[in-house]
Amino acid sequence: MVNWVQVLREHGQARLAKIAGLRQHAVAIQDQDDAAAAGTVINFWLPKHHKKKHTKERPVKQNRHAVVLDRSAAFQARCLAAALRKLGVVERCTVVGFSYGALVAFQMAAAFPELVRSIVVSGAVPAYTVAMNDALLERFGVGSLTELMLPDSVGGVMVLFSTAFYKKPWLPRRLLSDFLELMCNSREERAGMLEDTVIRDKEAPASHVFQQSILLLWGENDNFFTIEGAKRLKEELGEKATLRNIRKAGHLAHIERPCVYNRCLKEFLAHVNTM
Repeated sequence: MVNWVQVLREHGQARLAKIAGLRQHAVAIQDQDDAAAAGTVINFWLPKHHKKKHTKERPVKQNRHAVVLDRSAAFQARCLAAALRKLGVVERCTVVGFSYGALVAFQMAAAFPELVRSIVVSGAVPAYTVAMNDALLERFGVGSLTELMLPDSVGGVMVLFSTAFYKKPWLPRRLLSDFLELMCNSREERAGMLEDTVIRDKEAPASHVFQQSILLLWGENDNFFTIEGAKRLKEELGEKATLRNIRKAGHLAHIERPCVYNRCLKEFLAHVNTM
């Protein structure tokens, strides 16, 4: 049976990207880029006119006796930084991230200030601590992030969508079932990645480590990372940070209010480009 969510993701996304003048390009990270991330492959959508920086490729070496599974946001940040350098990105760039992607954006900004000029984040904090996780699980009445974010039933998918959106979306049961089927792919790896996002409170980076301009672009009705938490984060980050809240939007603000989200994003990019 056809999984329509997968069809839309694979073919619909590709068609829209091509209409926008983008093409898909795979970047393989090797030992000389980042030894710990060697063997990782990242797919990018790039403008057709983009020319990759040409470097001499070396075979990827694999140690079959010592395989380290690192699924942390810091590891993802290192992979992206290495891949961007392979693509020839040498000027400081703006990193835009939502939810887990925002965790990665914060990590990139802290670890690679020479690469990251500014960041735009939505629905996440620089470090997701044990205390934050305990409060979130208590608020939703669940025992783990996996239980909340990786439901094992169509009813669980409905609950997840209801909490992620400001206005509860109506989706036919068949489509919800297709979402569930995709969520079950690599479930163990996804669960491990979720659990690895939680760090000990004392490991949280101080706000002063960020040198970049930061836009906090937040849904006013975010149930996962509340607007009150975003205001506290703005105060911690200080003058380098700007908070823009989007009315009638939840955790998925960029999906619920795409025009407002894009307008705020474009205004911020125009501002940092003049700095």
